[in-house]
Amino acid sequence: MAELNTGRRLQPRVDLTAMVDLAFLLITFFMLTTNINKQQALDVAMPDITDSTDFSPLADDRTITLLLGADGRVDWYWGMLDKPLAGPYSSNLGKGGIREILMQKKEEVPKLTEGGKGIIVVIRPSAKADYQSLVDILDEMKICGISQYMIGEISAAEEAMVAL
Repeated sequence: MAELNTGRRLQPRVDLTAMVDLAFLLITFFMLTTNINKQQALDVAMPDITDSTDFSPLADDRTITLLLGADGRVDWYWGMLDKPLAGPYSSNLGKGGIREILMQKKEEVPKLTEGGKGIIVVIRPSAKADYQSLVDILDEMKICGISQYMIGEISAAEEAMVAL
């Protein structure tokens, strides 16, 4: 007769070595085949400015100056500060704000100037402006397709205009 040994029971055991090997192979595979996002940087060519640099030959009939203030506020005027052709006006960043103004002026300027020259934008951040506002206005230059712009220091008269 057959004997049944019921006194000692074997516990089932699962060997996880193969699963760990597979996990490391998958992790290695995905690390080596994935695309790492590259940071996108906006190239800004800044001129070499000395104390003797004179910006008076800037064409006032095609120059718009943007004064960056606190909380995304943008004050702007058309022409030069001592004799503005239009402004000062106040707006905000983004769509529905300064973008529409820049697009409108970009279309108007070639019609008003000899030879169809484009718009020149002078960006002057105030002490109250945050870094994000400067990045946003540079993005607006790219969105609007404006190729001639510069970043400059704000004067005391312009600073008083932003403080209002």
